[in-house]
Amino acid sequence: MVIEAYLSLLRENPNVPTAAQIAERAGYSVRSIFERFPDLHALRVAATDYALTQARDQSLTAGSDGDRQARLKTHVERRAYVCQKWLPLWRAFRANLGDSVELAQRARLVRSAIVQRIELMYAPELSMLGDQERRQTVIAIEALIDFESWARMQEFFGLTPEEGCAVWIQAIDRLLPPPPPDS
Repeated sequence: MVIEAYLSLLRENPNVPTAAQIAERAGYSVRSIFERFPDLHALRVAATDYALTQARDQSLTAGSDGDRQARLKTHVERRAYVCQKWLPLWRAFRANLGDSVELAQRARLVRSAIVQRIELMYAPELSMLGDQERRQTVIAIEALIDFESWARMQEFFGLTPEEGCAVWIQAIDRLLPPPPPDS
C-alpha cells in the first residue's frame, strides 16, 4: 500500500512526495511508514524494484519471432506502454539518484534490459551489421526510445500515444538495415 501510494502521488505530481503525503494516501500514519522503511530513500529503492518487476512483466519477450513490421509494432507498443506508465517514477528516480549506489545500479539494469530487448527484437537485421555498426545502431535505438523521448513527443510536440508510436516505428525502421532475404 505504501509503495502504491508513493507511485500514485508521483503520477499526479512530479515532485517527490513527503512521508506525510504518502502516509495519508496509503491510509497509514507517518510512523507506520518508517516502521516499514528506515527512510524515504529505502522506500524509493523499494518502489523502483517494484516498478522494475512490473515493467519487466509488461515487456515480455513474446513477439520477437514475427516479420519485421510485426516486431516493430510489438516492440514499440510495449515500450510506449512502459514509458507512459512509468515516466513519473523514472523522472523522480533520475532526479534522486544522487550518491545512491542502489539506484545507480537499478538505472544500469533498466538500460541493460532495454538494450537486450532491442537486440532480441531486431536480431535478424542486426546480424547483417558489423560489430561497430551494430553497436551504434543499438545505441541509437535505445536513445530514441528513452523515457524522455516519449515525454518530449507528448509534452512538447503534442503527439498522441498512437502518433508517438508511429514516429518510433518509422525511425527504428530507417535505422535498421533491410532484413535478410529469409526473414
